[in-house]
Amino acid sequence: MTDGSRRIIAVVVTFNRLPLLQRLLERLDGVDALDEVLVIDNASTDGTGEWLTGLADRNVGDDHPSVPVVARTLTSNTGGAGGFAAGVAWAVERGADLVWLMDDDGVPEPDCLDRLLAVEGFDFWGPVVVDEDRPDRLVFPIRLPGRTRVVHGMADVAAAARDGVLEDIVIPFNGVLVTRALVERIGVPRAEFFVWGDDHEYRLRAERAGARIATVVDARFQHPSVGSLGTPMMFGRTTYNHTPSDLKHYCMARNNTVNLRTYRGWPHVMFFLVKTLWFYTFTRPEPARLALSARGAYAGLRGDFTGHERYLR
Repeated sequence: MTDGSRRIIAVVVTFNRLPLLQRLLERLDGVDALDEVLVIDNASTDGTGEWLTGLADRNVGDDHPSVPVVARTLTSNTGGAGGFAAGVAWAVERGADLVWLMDDDGVPEPDCLDRLLAVEGFDFWGPVVVDEDRPDRLVFPIRLPGRTRVVHGMADVAAAARDGVLEDIVIPFNGVLVTRALVERIGVPRAEFFVWGDDHEYRLRAERAGARIATVVDARFQHPSVGSLGTPMMFGRTTYNHTPSDLKHYCMARNNTVNLRTYRGWPHVMFFLVKTLWFYTFTRPEPARLALSARGAYAGLRGDFTGHERYLR
């Protein structure tokens, strides 16, 4: 049964990962508190759109209760940022009081939503995102509030939490809940970011608006490993988020420059540029990546959100 006092809608953004989408929707089908699942298909070319069209005819009889799934296929690939912008707006249009956001490659544990709903008093809160193959490890490293150390293990997160909650920290778009009131206050994610940094920008915007933000430690969202995120550098004093994808790296350099300039100031922009120079000169020498980083950062400084299109395949 659903939560009768609040209409809860999940928003799933997908692109060319039909088997993973099918796995996720199968899991969401068993989440009683959900009222509806909205799928935003970013113009997939692997048959996702056709498969989603067929869901309209599936059996939803009493013997096989399920959460309704409604899909929308976009006319072009707008990236995760564009997908979530469209999905959040659509969920609010359909009367959502709470929007549950996730990509297609992760899977919430069966009790994830129930554990999130058991915690009250927040506007933007979510689960711990753990490695699906190593559930004691975080997929996305966390810098604990008020500290310089970045942690990768569940034990460190649990130790830092108070009453099972880590306040002022959340990993957006991986099983995170957002209230309708917050969406109405701050708007939807920035579609022009395409990928990388759009989730962080949304959290920063929420933070600036005074949103109450938290991670619920006993709520888990499983996600595949993402490789070299949080690679130590500068003799272990900081980390860098390396990705082998030129598209993601360009967007990271551009969007991170925008986020730092907007929310943290020029000293933080300069430190990011110094980190990038150090990482691809000393930690992982790749001159081509320095050039790519420079193009992305320059685009961010100019407010140009079109350059990523050259890296699309």
